[in-house]
Order: sequence, then C-alpha cells, then structure tokens
Amino acid sequence: MNQPKRIAVLGSTGSIGTQTLDIISEYPDRFKAQVLVGGHNVATLAEQALRYRPALVIIADESRYSELCDVLAGTGIEVAAGASAIADAMGRDDVDTVVTATVGYSGLEPTLRAIAAGKEIALANKETLVVAGELVTSLLAESRSTLLPVDSEHSAIYQCLVGETPESVDKLIITASGGPFRNMPMERLKHVTVADALHHPNWSMGAKITIDSATMLNKAFEIIEARWLFGIDSSRIEAVVHPQSIVHSMVQFRDGAVKAQLGIPDMHLPIRYALGDATRLDTAERKLTLTDYASLTFEKPDTKRFPCLTLAYHALDKGGNTACIINAANEIAVSAFLDGRIAFTDIYDLITDTLGRVSYIASPTYDDYVATNTESRAVASEMVENITANQKIICNL
Repeated sequence: MNQPKRIAVLGSTGSIGTQTLDIISEYPDRFKAQVLVGGHNVATLAEQALRYRPALVIIADESRYSELCDVLAGTGIEVAAGASAIADAMGRDDVDTVVTATVGYSGLEPTLRAIAAGKEIALANKETLVVAGELVTSLLAESRSTLLPVDSEHSAIYQCLVGETPESVDKLIITASGGPFRNMPMERLKHVTVADALHHPNWSMGAKITIDSATMLNKAFEIIEARWLFGIDSSRIEAVVHPQSIVHSMVQFRDGAVKAQLGIPDMHLPIRYALGDATRLDTAERKLTLTDYASLTFEKPDTKRFPCLTLAYHALDKGGNTACIINAANEIAVSAFLDGRIAFTDIYDLITDTLGRVSYIASPTYDDYVATNTESRAVASEMVENITANQKIICNL
C-alpha cells in the first residue's frame, strides 16, 4: 500500500487550515499532517500537534515560542518559530504537499520556497498570486512543482476546464455572494459596524477575508489570481453576484456553452479535490440537494457600491508592483477597520491614496516586492494615523 501523502499545513489554526485537518482526519490512509504552522494561537496549535503528531510545529510569532515548547515538551515533536523557520520547512524531504492557508502577504515567501523545492502546492492564499503572479508563474514553469487552487471559485474554474482546450474558452465568470451589504443603501455604508461587516450571509471565514468579502476586494483579488492561474486576459474575466453561493464559478466557451461547478457553501470540497490531486474522493459529508433551493439568481455587481472591485482591472492593466501596493494597503486598512479606527468606506479611499504615494516599479524582482510591501504598509499606516487624529479633533470641537 502507498504511504500517506505528507502535508505541511501553513495556517493550520485558521479556517482553511482547520478544514484541511478535517480532510486529513477523514482519509488517514491517504494523508498525514507532517508540519503544522500557526500564527500566534498557541493553545489551538498545541492541541492540533497533540492530536495529529506532526514531525514539526512552527509558530510565526516568535514571542510565543517558549510557551509552545513548554506545552509540547516530552512529545518528541520538533518546535520552531518565525518566518525563516517557516520558509526553511518548505524544503523538507519529508513533506510532499504544502497547503498555503495563511492570510495575506505572509504566504508569498513560503510558496516561493515550496516551488523551488519542487513541492506539490494546494494554494489557498490568494495574495501570493495577487502580489507576485508574474514571478510565481514564471518560477512554476521552471520547476517540477505543481499547483492546484483551493479557493472555491478557482477550484470551480479548474474543474470546469478539465477536458477543454485553452482556445475553446471565451471567458471566466467568478461568482460573488455580494456579502452583507448587497442591498444596503449606499449612504449607510460609512456607518456600518465591524459586527455588521463580519456577518456574512453564507460563508464562515476568518475576519480579514470576511471584510474583504464585504468590500468585494476579495473578488478583485480573485480576478487577479484567475488571470495568473489560467493564463486568461483580464478582459475575459468577470464577476457576477450570485447571492445563494451555490454556483462557485463558471466558464463560458466560444460555442456559447457555459459550464458551472455547484456545491454547498463549504470549503471541504475544494480542499479535498486539491489534496486528492484533482480526483473525487468519496465522502459522507452533506452534499448539495438542488430541490432545497427554490431559485438561483445572478446579477451584475454594483461598482459604485463596491468600488474595490474595479481595482482588479487597474492592477492588471498597469501591472508591475501595483497589486502588491493594493494588497499591502488593504491589509493595513482592514486591520484598522477591525480595530475601530477607520470607517468601512475609508478602506477603498486608503487603498487608492496609497497607490498614489508609493513608487511604481514596472518589472519588479522579489526584493522589489518586499520593499514595495514595506513602503506601502508604512504609507497606509501613516494615513490611518491621520484619519484617527482628525476624528479626535472633530470629536473635541
């Protein structure tokens, strides 16, 4: 019998990471958790380590290293901490597949290291391709590494393209739920609370991606990601609002046919498909029953309500480090919104203002992306401070 596929789960304590471990538990003869990487949640990471018995556990927050060591003392499980340890783990001989389930820019370096090591990659970190899609795809072309998408939308497109030729594709159609504010009057958007924005109608996700869904910047990122994953020009990629989140995405072909992948709004299916090397594994989990849904509807996205969606085409048209700037500014803006320091509608303004202040680089190297991320975060952070200071002045008047 073949040995189980040995998997490194980056972001094991987050939403995608925990669901990946569900799949590993569901198929113990097929998969083994070999490396677990968490951010700062020592309790959950240690609990996972004791259950799955990986060879190595890494916590990104180096200040929590001693605490994790104390909890896992005597278990025989190796413990490490920090970004360098995470990147180095991607080249381990006892890792076959890397699941990049971290959120944000932090997923880029480990993914590049996994590509250099020729690993199979299940990509759930959309920012990797948003920030450095051209670099990532060029390195993949020179590596024995393979990459399968985990995002439900890109997994759906991948599945729809199986058996089709590139020249038969007319366009890719990425579906969006529309989030919690699809029907809210626009004048109320600047007053929405963090709790309002975190109340997604269909999906259970981490805080950052839930806010990205509410602004629809996540859909802009998915358009950018699709351009690099499937080699399709941005003019042939569009988003459509589908409030039920049953159709996960579609492909329209040149003969007029449209293929769609349908399923319940749950990430276990695309994770299972990616880990299984694009094969369909039997499962006892709940499956889609179409008669449970009276109708499936679709509508054009409102870019006045959701201007962040337009940033996808701006980034792809301008190229270079533009998307890297957008991603960094958004990470700062979302964090500030979650902390109650800026309004929901400030997120888009902060991103566009950052775009106007950060140096543009037409053909960035990896080092340029690192510098751009640093500069963009600094510029965006300064603007958050200015917004906060102005709010205090107004309150004191």
